[in-house]
Amino acid sequence: MTALTLSHLAWTPLGHGHCHHQFQLRDATLQVGAGEFVGLIGPNGSGKTSLLRCAYRFSQPEAGEVKLDHHNVWKQSSRWCAQRIAVVLQEFPDAFGLTVQEVVAMGRTPHKGLFDGDNQRDLSLVSQSLESVGLQGFGDHAFATLSGGEKQRVILARALAQQPQVLILDEPTNHLDPRYQLQLLQLIKRLGIGTLASIHDLNLAAAFCDRLYVIDHGHIVASGTPKEVLTATLLRDVFGVQALIDEHPLAAHPRITWITQP
Repeated sequence: MTALTLSHLAWTPLGHGHCHHQFQLRDATLQVGAGEFVGLIGPNGSGKTSLLRCAYRFSQPEAGEVKLDHHNVWKQSSRWCAQRIAVVLQEFPDAFGLTVQEVVAMGRTPHKGLFDGDNQRDLSLVSQSLESVGLQGFGDHAFATLSGGEKQRVILARALAQQPQVLILDEPTNHLDPRYQLQLLQLIKRLGIGTLASIHDLNLAAAFCDRLYVIDHGHIVASGTPKEVLTATLLRDVFGVQALIDEHPLAAHPRITWITQP
């Protein structure tokens, strides 16, 4: 069953010149199945963030459709979308002295009226979300005092508190140490939520994603399983680098070894 479908998206940022056209989308199409972890990879400036912004209803495409369970998200309210699509971005938001529990409770906002407080169900879901990311007992901690890896897990817990059908992540492992990169992606994989994530590290994408889409100059140029997509030819043509591809000795997924030029 398909959870999220992006069909023939076209989008160009405001402004003119090469620096703006670098981020445009051209006839981009992809699908995310229910419970599937889909990775979006491509060079810097290839359109990854632009595509994700269209998917989570931040940037309206000039052409094409974004559908969630056959509903065009641009014909639905912001609240409708926030009840079904959760987003984890690269940068941490300013928490203005909020506790971890208060940050995670923001995930319940789309499900409540303007002046509603947190009810027992909200509190229970916040607690469950913190437990899911391994931060039970952190509710009273100030968000600002946490490590980078802990902050990222709190933001993920906030997304889980929304009870989304689809999770969208923009470079979620950026600025994290390897330990936290692995912990975060293992957690996302275990959640079983339809997930679309842009991932900078191709070896991490190979290890955790069920399928990959490759975007270059705003076009989707390849898609399939990591084994199907991550070839030496594609890495040369799209990323401009030489690489050896073999199977990871401890798992059945591709492993990339970069070849440095003399």
